[in-house]
Amino acid sequence: MSVTYKEYLTDEEAIRGIQEIKAKGVQEDDIYVLTHEDHRTSQVAEMADANTVGITEQGLGTSIANVFRKKGDELRAQFEELGFSKPESEQLEQKLDQNKVVVVVKNSPAGFTY
Repeated sequence: MSVTYKEYLTDEEAIRGIQEIKAKGVQEDDIYVLTHEDHRTSQVAEMADANTVGITEQGLGTSIANVFRKKGDELRAQFEELGFSKPESEQLEQKLDQNKVVVVVKNSPAGFTY
């Protein structure tokens, strides 16, 4: 399974980026939005018809554990559940600390590039 990402500075850039990703043949079910704030994540995902990381992606155990985790720990766990290594997840969570939007693509088609 291939997993890639791109970071964006604004919500609007992320939404445009997601539209471009879809135009390249990536299915909506394989596009995930992550930000440091839950409401912002939901808003961007809804506006772009993309996904947030939920129970389906994390599994019930991780979802329950996230209730008791600090936000940074929760986000790193979500990145790991999407297929990133622990060091990659730490780097991506730091990007969210900088108020960036990270768009993750799972199962990208052959030849897909950002």
